[in-house]
Amino acid sequence: MRHVAPAWWWVAAAVGATVLPWHMQQAGLGLGDLRAFAAADPDAASAAAQAVLHGRFWFWPVLAALAVGAVGSLPPGLARPRRGALLFAGGVLGLLAVAAQGFAVGIAGWTTPRLASLFGPLDDRQFGIGLGGCVAVLGFLFQATDGLALRGAFKGDRFTAGAVGLLAFSILVFTVWPMATILAEAFAGRGDLGPLAAFAERAADRKVWGMECVSSGRSCGVAWNSLALAIATATLATLLGLCFALIVTRTGFRAKRALRLLTVLPIITPPFVIGLGLILIFGRAGVVNQIVEAVTGSQLGRWIYGFQGVWLAQVFSFTPTAFLVLIGVVEGVSPTMEEAAHTLRASRLRTFLTVSLPLMRPGIANAWLVVFVESLADFGNPIVLGGSFGVLSTEIFFAVVGAQADFGRAAMLALVLLAFALAAFFLQRAVLGRRSYVAVAGKGDGGLATPLPRGIARAAFAVAIPWAILTIVVYAMALAGAFVKVWGRDWTPTLDHFRRAFDVTPTADGGFILSGLAWNSLGTTVTLAAIAAPVTAALGILASWILSRQRFAGRFALEFALMLTFAVPGTVIGVSYILTYNVPPLEITGTGVILVACFVFRNMPVGVRSGMAAMSQLDRSLDEASATLRASTTRTLARVILPLLKPAILTALVYSFVRAMTTVSAVIFLVSAQHEMATVFIINRVINGDYGVSIAYSAALIVLMVAAIGVIHLAVGRRRLGRRAAAPAPLVPAGGRV
Repeated sequence: MRHVAPAWWWVAAAVGATVLPWHMQQAGLGLGDLRAFAAADPDAASAAAQAVLHGRFWFWPVLAALAVGAVGSLPPGLARPRRGALLFAGGVLGLLAVAAQGFAVGIAGWTTPRLASLFGPLDDRQFGIGLGGCVAVLGFLFQATDGLALRGAFKGDRFTAGAVGLLAFSILVFTVWPMATILAEAFAGRGDLGPLAAFAERAADRKVWGMECVSSGRSCGVAWNSLALAIATATLATLLGLCFALIVTRTGFRAKRALRLLTVLPIITPPFVIGLGLILIFGRAGVVNQIVEAVTGSQLGRWIYGFQGVWLAQVFSFTPTAFLVLIGVVEGVSPTMEEAAHTLRASRLRTFLTVSLPLMRPGIANAWLVVFVESLADFGNPIVLGGSFGVLSTEIFFAVVGAQADFGRAAMLALVLLAFALAAFFLQRAVLGRRSYVAVAGKGDGGLATPLPRGIARAAFAVAIPWAILTIVVYAMALAGAFVKVWGRDWTPTLDHFRRAFDVTPTADGGFILSGLAWNSLGTTVTLAAIAAPVTAALGILASWILSRQRFAGRFALEFALMLTFAVPGTVIGVSYILTYNVPPLEITGTGVILVACFVFRNMPVGVRSGMAAMSQLDRSLDEASATLRASTTRTLARVILPLLKPAILTALVYSFVRAMTTVSAVIFLVSAQHEMATVFIINRVINGDYGVSIAYSAALIVLMVAAIGVIHLAVGRRRLGRRAAAPAPLVPAGGRV
């Protein structure tokens, strides 16, 4: 955006509006039949051809916006402010014209009676925008941001202006618009009740806000259940993630690689495996219950179903997220600052509590916030282990897919979730305040990382190692079902489930056919996840850089909007995407595009929070030194900032890839016959009682994702901070001040 002349963005908009087919073609966002642009079928023509040759007058404003932009793009003699004003006006008018024509005319003609009465009956229709429309929109968007930069906004930096514009526009289209569509349902009238009365009735439901748990043994309302569960999960998962990060970075533990792999294992697991493993261990017929009954003659009952079981499963599921956010922050703590504290005769314990731990505060706060929001939005664990313990996400699911099909109630519950997420967001900002957490400056750090104090190290091992052992046991129990004939009845070893899922049949001509049940969904899932992961990471890191380094109007609103889809349950995301993108102007329901968009904007907040935590440790003098040497913004970002953000980049790539591979609640409404996802295939097999194939498929996915994570690690590489290497620290420091 900095290195592209303004005229080229106008050219892109012009090509999209005058050359390429404006509407989506039969094969999707493709070129279609190039010979049909000006032919009898207007749906295959460009916007200009539709306006000139087919009488679709609603495209004339788009062409008028092109004319305004041309005045600012083509003549080289205009002053920068005047040229910027024309570019901005042309870009904004183009975006408004595209939106107006898209929302005004649909597949049945005018979309509102008001338009029909204003312009008369319309015996025509149009479908959603395609390749031409998308190219034109991007051209108009960057033309407008270039105009802002030429007028002095964003310090005249076109790259920064374009990046902010791209993020804001993407969030508007793929987050705000779908949320507005479904949240409008919260105010939908019911019977004789008007919008406000209907909303008030839904919001006052005792099933949401009831406090029976205080005065009796009954359960509280789903809102209080969700809030208590999220706070408990975020606190324990953040503590566990910090313990694992300290062990991996600050001790001489020899099994660091294995511990690191084990730590992230739950995040690469399909959603029902952890719950199934916990049921097999602690359930009514589980191993622990059978042992206790054999020894004492008493039964533990169904304690795993309810708050305790969901809490345990969520901590298993979300501790890896906290670890991935914290690991880069813990590594980034400056050893020189710790050595300075030792020079002033501070003990290791006091140094850790007063120097190291405060510098980790951004990572701890961001990890807590991410896990808190994930717990609120979690659907898989409560639906498997919740029993009579209801939470907001499951209540929304039953409101949408149950017999009531009450989208208004689902939308109201989603508003409650957003309110909790917003409260946590403000709490996090209040905790961090305006303090500085810079730990990586422009010069090499010659300090040596201080080993953990003996008490802290012992506490970290006491928390982390039993949890790691329990993780191994859970996975061993859950995955055993892939290698036995009939789950729970016939434990004869077999590989038949793997053959059914991944069978390969040779053909007469020496080739082969992928005849297994799982191949189609596996190929689709890997392809879409591989597309979504780099896009998610790139947008997430770009957003973290913008929010951490730039100051502009609306920055706080942009930061909160980035967390919006993360705070909403996947079921609500799926339904809102269907309601929004099933009709013009953007018809992508049933395509791979809607799945990729869901993955990107659902998973991007983790990359944003991880990147912001890492950016808070980078001194602004690094950017200033690069600018002093006349480096462009893009060069500074590529050569200076990104190499220091490798842990955050790794977090964003790993998280976005594996979540795209394992998510279920958001995509269960979005899959189609052509785009079946692995998790939906697994859930359908579980519903049909085919546990063997389901667990075999899950085991294959785990192996595949471990390999993918290894490839991502190799591709991203390690961050080099210019610090001295030291001999491995002892497992637990012995002697000396602690």
